[in-house]
Amino acid sequence: MAESDWDTVTVLRKKGSAAQSKSKQAIITAQRKGEEVETSKKWAAGQNKQHVITKNTAKLDRETEELSHQRVPLEVGKVIQLGRQNKGLTQKDLATKINEKPQIIAEYECGKAIPNNQVMGKIERAIGLKLRGKEIGQPLDAGPKKK
Repeated sequence: MAESDWDTVTVLRKKGSAAQSKSKQAIITAQRKGEEVETSKKWAAGQNKQHVITKNTAKLDRETEELSHQRVPLEVGKVIQLGRQNKGLTQKDLATKINEKPQIIAEYECGKAIPNNQVMGKIERAIGLKLRGKEIGQPLDAGPKKK
């Protein structure tokens, strides 16, 4: 028992938290002390998309020319405009009638919109003119009658 050293002192310190070790000040302090600082940039951090290659990205990789979406032809825009004016509707009135934003009608009339069959169908029924197929601008009928 005489060999025991009663003067030994043990100091326990808290280690810095992960947030402290990542702070800019902690990094600068470590660099000043000459400690090794490792930084790594994580790709798609916080998402579960690390190794996903979709069909679209593969298709874009193979494609050499610039891709763009098909737009509504100007002919269809003119038909919408004429049909709307014949019914005495403004763009806002037509949009309200088909439950869409007025901006959508403006885009279709200018030829800037990407065609959506649901919206086109609503506009066709509202103005009574065909906007799709070979008979663009013809009156909307109930279709061929069966005998």
